[in-house]
Amino acid sequence: MVKVEKSENTEFLEKSIQHLEATGFENIKADIEGYETPKSYSRKGKDGNITPDIVAVKNGRKYYFDISLKSPKTRLLKTKWLFLDTLSRMNSNRFRIITTKGHYKFTDNMLEDINLSNKTPIKI
Repeated sequence: MVKVEKSENTEFLEKSIQHLEATGFENIKADIEGYETPKSYSRKGKDGNITPDIVAVKNGRKYYFDISLKSPKTRLLKTKWLFLDTLSRMNSNRFRIITTKGHYKFTDNMLEDINLSNKTPIKI
């Protein structure tokens, strides 16, 4: 999810966190009030930072989660997903995408555009 959209979709972000807690994730960091903010990564030569929506640990392995909702800023979202996927593979971590009803096709199209069609979104 792009930073501008986070304030509009805090309910879905909280619902996603509850789902992750129920499935055994711990040490959850999220980019909303009440949780510790995950580490941000600055883009060289560009304004703005890339911050994962949720970072959690399960069985000693770090997971990066990004919320996928329909957005007009597809290029920024694709950049963020590619970066998080690369970062997670470099450090032997995992990257997952969380989506909800009405956003599946958008998410699948975006993943196909950036050759991440091997990723299966978590559907809440």
